[in-house]
Amino acid sequence: MGATGYVELLRAPHAARLLAGTLVGRLPGATAPIAVVLFARADGGSYSVAGALAAAYGLANAVGQPLLGRAVDLYGQPRVQLPAALVSALGMVLLVAVGTGSPAAAFAAVAVAGLCTPPLEGGLRALWPGVLGREDRVHRAYALDAVAQEVMFTVGPLLVTALVALRSPAAALLVLNAVGVLGALSVVVSRPSRAWRSAERRAHWLGALRSPGLLALLGAFLFVGAALGSITVAGVAYADGQGRESVYGWLMAALGLGALLGGAVYGARRWTGPPERRLRVIVALLAVCYLPLVLTPGAVTMTLLSMVAGVFLAPALACAFIVVDRQAPAGTVTEAFSWLVTTFGVGSALGTGVAGPVAQHAGTSAGFAVAGAAGLCALLVLAATPRVLAGRHVDGNAAARSENDPSDAPEHGFSTGHQA
Repeated sequence: MGATGYVELLRAPHAARLLAGTLVGRLPGATAPIAVVLFARADGGSYSVAGALAAAYGLANAVGQPLLGRAVDLYGQPRVQLPAALVSALGMVLLVAVGTGSPAAAFAAVAVAGLCTPPLEGGLRALWPGVLGREDRVHRAYALDAVAQEVMFTVGPLLVTALVALRSPAAALLVLNAVGVLGALSVVVSRPSRAWRSAERRAHWLGALRSPGLLALLGAFLFVGAALGSITVAGVAYADGQGRESVYGWLMAALGLGALLGGAVYGARRWTGPPERRLRVIVALLAVCYLPLVLTPGAVTMTLLSMVAGVFLAPALACAFIVVDRQAPAGTVTEAFSWLVTTFGVGSALGTGVAGPVAQHAGTSAGFAVAGAAGLCALLVLAATPRVLAGRHVDGNAAARSENDPSDAPEHGFSTGHQA
C-alpha cells in the first residue's frame, strides 16, 4: 500500500488537522528543556541552575501527564486540554518575567508549566478510532504518529535555535508557548474532540494502572526510554573523542532518520497476529541493533550504525500504542497513553543519568553498552510477561477489533466510534 495508505489516512475528515494541531500543540513540551536552559544561561544563571530548571520541568511534566490524562477521560478534552495549555504557557511567561534572579519563583514557574502541559499526545490516540473507523487505518495512524514525533523532536530544537538567533531565548520561550496554545485550540474546537467521550469507567484509585498488561508494557518501555536517553549522552562522549562537535549532530540525525524510515515502512503494511507477540520481536530487533554501537568505529560507520539503531524505535512505539489500546481498562484510554509518555520520559532521564557517569569513568563504549543493556532488559520484561500481556482485562473495551480477523470479529482492544 505504501505512501498511498498515508495519503488516504490524511484525507479522512479532520485527520490532518488533528495531527498537525497536536504536533504544534506539543512544541512547547518538546522544546522546553533546551529553551529553558538557553534562557537561564542568557539570564545569568549557572549551568547547574539551568540544568535544575530543565529537570524540574521534566519531573513536573512526568507527574502531570497521567493526572491530566485521567481528567480528560473524566471531563472530556476541551475542558482540560485548552485550560491546561493556557496555564502551562502562563508558567513560562512567569519564568521570563521573574528570570533566574528569584530561584524560588523560577522553579515554581517551570513546575507549573510542566505540570500543566496538556496530554495532547494521548488525546490524539484516543481520537483516532472515531475519526478513522477502520482498524488498519488506526494502526497506520499510530505509525504515522510515531514518525511525526521523530520529526517534531528534530525540528523543535532547530526552531528554538532560529528564534534565539533572530531575537532572544526569552522570545523563543514566549513564541513557542503561544504557538502551542494555538495548536491545542485547533484540536479542542474540532468536532471529533468536542464529541469524544470516554467509555463508562469503574471507579478505582489506580485508574489505568490496575491493568496488569499495561504495567508490563510500561515496565518494558521504561527500559526502551533508558536506552534512548543513554545514547544521547554516549553520543556526546563519542563526538568529544572524535574532536568534532558536528559528529554528535550527525549521530542524532541518523538515529532520527532510521526511526522515520522504520516507522514509515511499518505503517505501510497491514500486520496480522497478536500485537503483543509482534512487539516482542520488534523490541528484540531494537535491542540487537543497539549492540554494535559499542564498537565505536569511525564517524561515517558510526553514523550508519546509528541509523540502523533507530530503525525499530518508531515501529516499537507504534505497536506499543496498539497494545495500550488493548490493555487499558474501559474509560481510561487517555490516561493509559499518558502513562506510556511519562514512563518513556522517565526512562530516558534515567538512561541519561546512568550513561553520563559510565561514559566518564569507563569510556564511550561502556556508555553505548548502557543502551544495549537497557534494550535487553526491555526484551526480558516482555518475554517474562506473555500471559499477562495476552490476558483480557475484566472491564476492557467491549467494542474491540482483532488484528487477526479480516472480518473485524469483536475482540478486546480496539475502540470503535467516538468512545474510548
